[in-house]
Amino acid sequence: MTDFVEELKWRGLLHDTMPGTQEQLNKEMTSAYIGFDPTADSLHVGSLSQIMTLVRFQLAGHKPLALVGGATGMVGDPSGKSQERNLLDEATLNHNVASIQKQLEKFLDFNCGANSAELVNNFDWFKNFSFLDFIRDAGKHITVNYMMAKDSVKNRINGTTGTGMSFTEFSYQLIQGYDFFHLYKEKNCMLQMGGSDQWGNITTGTEFIRRKAGGHAFALTTQLITKADGTKFGKSESGNVWLDPKKTSPYKFYQFWLNTSDDDAKKYIRYFTLMSKEEIEALDAEHATAPHLRVLQKALAKDITVRVHSLADYESAVEASEILFKGTIEQLGSLDEQTFLDVFDGVPLFEINKEELASGINITDFLTATTTVFSSKGEARKMIVGGGVSLNKQKIENETLVVTAENLINNKYLLIQKGKKNYFLAKV
Repeated sequence: MTDFVEELKWRGLLHDTMPGTQEQLNKEMTSAYIGFDPTADSLHVGSLSQIMTLVRFQLAGHKPLALVGGATGMVGDPSGKSQERNLLDEATLNHNVASIQKQLEKFLDFNCGANSAELVNNFDWFKNFSFLDFIRDAGKHITVNYMMAKDSVKNRINGTTGTGMSFTEFSYQLIQGYDFFHLYKEKNCMLQMGGSDQWGNITTGTEFIRRKAGGHAFALTTQLITKADGTKFGKSESGNVWLDPKKTSPYKFYQFWLNTSDDDAKKYIRYFTLMSKEEIEALDAEHATAPHLRVLQKALAKDITVRVHSLADYESAVEASEILFKGTIEQLGSLDEQTFLDVFDGVPLFEINKEELASGINITDFLTATTTVFSSKGEARKMIVGGGVSLNKQKIENETLVVTAENLINNKYLLIQKGKKNYFLAKV
């Protein structure tokens, strides 16, 4: 076993621990759990911090439990929320839970002996728990005063939004507390971990265990991930950055990490990779000598893209990234359609009929009438003569070129480049 708490400290991840937590972990193999919210059928990069906490916990010699909240997902965690969430139906939640379980299986080792990871779903122990049984068995052990003192509750009740809090959300910390008690009793789970916003919910669980079972359990929270510019971590211009390649392609996923600022890259390479302290400090030093080479960002993007997706996806993302600068028509044609569109995301798009290409279109007509890359034929001719226009990454040599269906990339696209940085797509 290695010292898990010290590992979190040097990485800058540790936020708070209950007294005795580090001593317990250094004494013996310990089981701990983190809960994951099944409000969508994929986790996103905001969940990666907690996934990596479980990965490091297992590598330190302990037993990780990943709880997918099929029951708590029906209630909604009020922590950090300013208003009530929409509740999902059981069928949607079941689908989400199954999808998230598959994702978690990519990160944790479920067959390595005594500290093999386990997946648990709190719906399994709540589905036959009647309301009356719950308020008798759980509700009487935690006072309303205790629950009202939690920041997640106070902020909503005393907040400026005036939305208040429903009994459903108020009961969330009691339900999560019972989860900890159940896992303590059935799985000998001694520790619950989570982001710093979960401290109130987690300590309710330790209090529940103390009052109901006379036992002693522990709590540990990690730093909430932030961005240096103050914007929310885990969001791109198009929304959440998901772990599911169908929701966020490997190319976009790679680009998200590659475009990280220097200040954030220094933090994130500690937070999200398994690189050693020595490896990271060597990368820091190399990056400092030539920041323009983005050594930290490239190492970060590679490590995470390979772990979340695959080496092949990473290599494809790198190749796609380079196409903008030195790609060929063959490389463009080798990209799958989604990656191709991701590479040119945000580029002006023109739609044309295939019939227009049947007899061929003169390049100046194509650039001014079929599309509006140029406002006039004179401007188009001048740019062509100056060598400033390319079709499908090939420079147009003269204005007699005729564009036909044979020029299409993957039988569907034409890529026009005006100058060095201005791209346009024509979709047939």
